[in-house]
Amino acid sequence: MEFEPWMLLVFPLFFGMGWWAARLDIKDLLSESTALPESYFQGLNFLLNEQQDKAIEAFIEVVKIDPHTVELHFALGSLFRRRGEVDRALRMHHNLVDRADLDDDKRQQAIFELAQDYLKAGILDRAERLFRELEKSAYAKPALTFLLELFQKERDWLKAIAVAQQLSDETGQSYCKQAAFFYCELAADEIAAGDLIAARVHLQQALNNCPASVRAAIMLGDMDSAEGKVEQAIALWQGIETQDAQYLPLVAERLLIAYGSLDREAEGIQILRGYLVKYHSIDLLNVVFDGMLKYESPASAYQLVRDELERNPTLLGLDKLLEARLLEMPMDRRADIEMVKDLVHKRTRNLAMYHCGHCGFKARKFYWHCPACQAWDSYAPRRDEESGKPL
Repeated sequence: MEFEPWMLLVFPLFFGMGWWAARLDIKDLLSESTALPESYFQGLNFLLNEQQDKAIEAFIEVVKIDPHTVELHFALGSLFRRRGEVDRALRMHHNLVDRADLDDDKRQQAIFELAQDYLKAGILDRAERLFRELEKSAYAKPALTFLLELFQKERDWLKAIAVAQQLSDETGQSYCKQAAFFYCELAADEIAAGDLIAARVHLQQALNNCPASVRAAIMLGDMDSAEGKVEQAIALWQGIETQDAQYLPLVAERLLIAYGSLDREAEGIQILRGYLVKYHSIDLLNVVFDGMLKYESPASAYQLVRDELERNPTLLGLDKLLEARLLEMPMDRRADIEMVKDLVHKRTRNLAMYHCGHCGFKARKFYWHCPACQAWDSYAPRRDEESGKPL
């Protein structure tokens, strides 16, 4: 396109239009600023000076002067809830829900915030009712997520399973693992109540819902073992290798006891040694070591630990090696080794811990459900040293 002289006239025109638009924006901004109460600017000043309590009081004054400041209501209500001032949050969000001039989107937002207030306050029935109101709204997914949390608090596992299915349908994400854990919780309740038939039904539902549910397989194996169906229990526990092999250490001791009850200890030890070679684990090593001490000899147990330590050098393995060495040594030569073992053992106490990948909580016992943050399946079945967690 060639340059034409008339184009020179366009530039001043565009410049003039831009200047006029800027003037209009500045006028609007000034008029809006003068319409805001002085308390609003005081609140901003307090926030800038990190005086949060004074800022809140100033903004509350704004709300009193101008009750139509909807967004400020939402901001203050959420802030009160986070600070644990649930009563104030409830009043703030109730005021919004009760307003006749609120449009549908803002009303749904107010109901969503109010439901969270009730959940925080532990008034679960009202929270449930309000979250249910939002199931067909734009807040359906977060409302269902909170309902899932609520039903877990109430230990209402059937409702939790139903909501997990709703979330799967709503989001396209699979919630089968969570549902499997809820079926396992139902089974645990039935076992405690003595209804083993119902417990088996729930555990089978868990496996149907999530074939990789290791916990369901372990629980079914425990029930079979208790009823004398040892071969079935062994099959279930060994099947964990195809479900998720990292969980085999959790059933190692069960397998050794089961094979022992069938007078097939050597076979059991051989199977566990095979697992140890393929899936290194301190817990597996401990079980095989104890089995070889009981059914074979201290020398063979020592050789097992020595071979494993060469393949996978760890302080936890060294602690076990020193224990094996002490068993072979005569009493008059044990003093030095015992001193070294005590030092190593003290050092490894903090390494022999399971670690929640969600909140970092550490425990000597393995949990399916973290007692600190309530997350499911957040513990890897490996000790800290094995999983490479920071000490």
